[in-house]
Amino acid sequence: MAALGVVLRVMIRIISALRRRWKTVASLLVLIALFLGWKAWSDTMGDPSVLRTEARLNGYPAGAEPVTAALISDVHVAGPDMPPERLARIVEQINALEPDIVLIAGDLVSEKRTASHIYTPQEVVAPLADLTAPLGVVVVPGNHDHWFNWEGLRSELQSHGIVTLQDEAVQIGPLAIGGVDDAYTRRDDLSLVLQRMEGLQGGRLILTHSPDITPQVPADISLILAGHTHCGQISLPFIGAPAYMSAYGDRFACGEIVEGGQTVIVGAGLGTSLLPIRFGTRGEIWLVELQGQSEKAAGARTPAAFS
Repeated sequence: MAALGVVLRVMIRIISALRRRWKTVASLLVLIALFLGWKAWSDTMGDPSVLRTEARLNGYPAGAEPVTAALISDVHVAGPDMPPERLARIVEQINALEPDIVLIAGDLVSEKRTASHIYTPQEVVAPLADLTAPLGVVVVPGNHDHWFNWEGLRSELQSHGIVTLQDEAVQIGPLAIGGVDDAYTRRDDLSLVLQRMEGLQGGRLILTHSPDITPQVPADISLILAGHTHCGQISLPFIGAPAYMSAYGDRFACGEIVEGGQTVIVGAGLGTSLLPIRFGTRGEIWLVELQGQSEKAAGARTPAAFS
């Protein structure tokens, strides 16, 4: 009996120790879950980061002042994470940066099944109409714009004086901008855009939704501005993003990429697609100072500066 009592006391102590340990483990799991939830909320709903760089363009008029372009993409207006009211606050943030021109690389809207609310073209575009830039606002369509209602969006954009380019080109100030339609839905016609750029004067650049057209862009166009990848949208520690929705994997996944004298800037976008969550990535506004080539700078590049 005495031996049995000893065994019972030992078992009770073990069970008590295990209970204390499980309480500790459970507390740690709760803390980790709270941190992950806060991180996802912060990355999804926080103000976009502002990143700055400069690019030198072939054809930029000699003696012309530099132009500061604000690049945004993948706005994805939809509930719950990007209602028009939130986009209006981001527009105020962009205006405070005082860009000369705003370039939007597609996907104004989201029609994702997880959306709590789908907005009309009028509601989507209304905040963008408040963008203030001396040289105006230029938009190319993305895949979600086509899947939703691009004609309705385009009509609304044009009613507010916003330039839309769908395999078209335009000369604005010292810039010759080629706007390539969405490659993800195979609506892009780069050769047509290049033809339409031939008669234009100014620094040559391409604005498009998907960066996948980059390998086909001729070398005399030194800057391609794009979005679409969301920088992965969900990027896990040590693992990275599950996918970038690009035929080139992570080659044009995110940020400023320089290949063979060409610069590609791929923005992370502002909103979300598929799931209304960002993790490990954050919305971005790129400020790019556009200027001409100089004898000293030709073939060279100024490193990116971030803020």
